[in-house]
Amino acid sequence: MITAALGSVRALRASGRRITESGPWGLRFPPMAVLGFHALLHGEGWLIQEKIEPLRVRPGDVIFTAAGVVHGLSHAPCALEDLPDFTVEEPAPSGAADFEFLCGAYRLEDGRVPALLRQLPGLVLITPDYAEQPELRALIAMLQADFDRPEPGTDAARAALIDLLVVQMLRQMPDRPEVTDPGIAGALHAIHDRPERPWTVEQLSSVAGMSRTTFHRRFTAVTGTPPMTYLVDRRMSLGAQLLRQSPAPLAAIARQVGYSTEFAFSAAFRRAYGMAPGRFRAS
Repeated sequence: MITAALGSVRALRASGRRITESGPWGLRFPPMAVLGFHALLHGEGWLIQEKIEPLRVRPGDVIFTAAGVVHGLSHAPCALEDLPDFTVEEPAPSGAADFEFLCGAYRLEDGRVPALLRQLPGLVLITPDYAEQPELRALIAMLQADFDRPEPGTDAARAALIDLLVVQMLRQMPDRPEVTDPGIAGALHAIHDRPERPWTVEQLSSVAGMSRTTFHRRFTAVTGTPPMTYLVDRRMSLGAQLLRQSPAPLAAIARQVGYSTEFAFSAAFRRAYGMAPGRFRAS
């Protein structure tokens, strides 16, 4: 379900940045991203977490973050609360740096984490085998080059590279969201392929080949949320994506995501995102 996990955040804006530090330094990253990563390019440092011993990080390592986990990076082991908050306005120091890394993230603007992403571990330090995965090294190099030589279309290219890097990292996750139950996988595919259908628990349990009670129990265990809650979550994620990317009128988007009226879609969207669809689109 990697495609589904990534699709859940494409309504949000992907952004990236190269960060360089020298001398005694440290940064604390607030819980602002549903999915994100730090790809280490140069120098050694320490990954700082709450209630966990600091971990040394080296060039080539990748730190994968999900569900808005607070964490930090530092030149030396320390407590997380001792690090200053990172702000995007910080200017990059000139000249050679002691430590350099790339950041990519989907910003979590409203505190809402899509259901499938809640099944991911909060933070994972990955040391990739680049000999076995040369494509990952190539993607990191392309993202680095994009920062070195920005050209027209940079924002779109950067977002696409962040998408591809997140896919590669999800494939390496030791606890990535896998669905091994074929019945539940079939129901999930049905929801993602046809979210506009007026699905009921009975219909989805029929797709899964299970009784209603068994389906509800297994689906909730696998995804962490009941079937109808998951369906609404999927519809809202897709609706937000369409509002971001499509000029279609609100009534048309409502029908695409399973609501018969613009009013019904707007009410559901307000409950999920805390704002009206029109305001979300304008933002």
